[in-house]
Amino acid sequence: MCGPVMGETPCTGTMVPPGGTAHVADRADPPDSGTMRVFRGPRRARERRTARIPGAVRMPTAARALLGALPGLAAVAALFLCANGVERAADADAEAVPAAATDRYAAPRPDIVPRSVWLGGAARAQPAPRYDDEVVAVFVHHTDTPNGYDCADVPAILRGVYQGQTGARDWDDIGYNFVVDRCGTVYEGRAGGIDRPVTGAHTQGFNHRTTGIAALGTYTAGVPVPDELTDAIAAVAAWKLGETGTDPRAKVALVSSNGLSRYAAGATAMLPAVAGHDDGYQTSCPGAALSARLADIRDTAARLQGRA
Repeated sequence: MCGPVMGETPCTGTMVPPGGTAHVADRADPPDSGTMRVFRGPRRARERRTARIPGAVRMPTAARALLGALPGLAAVAALFLCANGVERAADADAEAVPAAATDRYAAPRPDIVPRSVWLGGAARAQPAPRYDDEVVAVFVHHTDTPNGYDCADVPAILRGVYQGQTGARDWDDIGYNFVVDRCGTVYEGRAGGIDRPVTGAHTQGFNHRTTGIAALGTYTAGVPVPDELTDAIAAVAAWKLGETGTDPRAKVALVSSNGLSRYAAGATAMLPAVAGHDDGYQTSCPGAALSARLADIRDTAARLQGRA
């Protein structure tokens, strides 16, 4: 999707090889975070992959080594103390951000068509989804597909996008978290739960703590951008960012997970909370026409959050 730029695929980025390290939400990602993981084995082999447990806390290496050296009841006691410490740390983090701070700017969830409706039996076997701890930014894309579609045909068009990414490119799932059509209908994209902070595969370097929203179509210079489409993007952005109290008009700190983005791996970038794909990656996506509407999208999203 989105046409090649310097041999890459701008709207979804380049696939990274398997073997990357799982993301730890409060740390910088390693160079190959495995966000757009490629599977080269038979598809039935994918079904045998062990499901990951969303939200599980990985024990520090030192603690694992200590437990390996402790016999019997001593190991059990140490495990209890470690778990208790993790629980206390999680409670402290929860208390650090008062609920009122996020509730004040919470926006209603827009109507969203579940992927089961448009994907149906075309779904392929895939590994369990991955999650971040929160969403503090959204990236806006376009799918670089034809604009003159009938909105009744969108489910079939989405199946084509999905099959292109999971078939020809052999990705684990569609990259975008959400797709919006020109009539303003919002579709669930990547699997994992509409209400959860699912790690997407929509851009290089900044898939963590972000949501990818793709406008179905090609919105290059001179192409009309329907208000229904921008309003729907704003509604998704207001809802997702409202859960963390993030102002859609603000800039947020994001850590680049690899050097294929505009920023070196590990570098902290101050990017718009509602960003265009080209803010973080060398690409023409989401197109000049849609980029010109991002300021309107931010303002609309802020109003939906009840901000002045």
